[in-house]
Amino acid sequence: MSISSRFSVGIHILSLLELNKENVNSSEWIAKSVNTNSVVIRKIMGMLKNAGLVNVRPGVAGAELAKELSAITLLDVYKAVNVVQENELFSIHGNPNPECPVGKNIQETVMPIFTAAQLALEKSLENVTIEDVVKDIKQKAETESTNTTC
Repeated sequence: MSISSRFSVGIHILSLLELNKENVNSSEWIAKSVNTNSVVIRKIMGMLKNAGLVNVRPGVAGAELAKELSAITLLDVYKAVNVVQENELFSIHGNPNPECPVGKNIQETVMPIFTAAQLALEKSLENVTIEDVVKDIKQKAETESTNTTC
């Protein structure tokens, strides 16, 4: 099972808002870039808004970043879109056989490993900003000689 695509869509939305900041960013327009339904975009935009990452004007098409690019980390996005609950990136099966030595001890054995792995992931995400993502997108777009707006 993979991490929810809401995470990558959230990064996509924030990057797009920056690269298209001079224009109107409606959910329909963003949905075309993501290649999904505008309802999905509005749901994720709501999550980003609740986390204080975007400003959305009700009843008026458009959204904008609520913070500087350098102040928004991928960890902020990860948490905003509820990718996983606190300390639950990895699930452990719930009812191993307590009569079996493996079943009796598996949860206690793997939980610290899973916790350390999740903390490492989150630390890594904390060190990358939307600014880093946007710079990379711009660089790739320039290399491809394409326009940086959709």
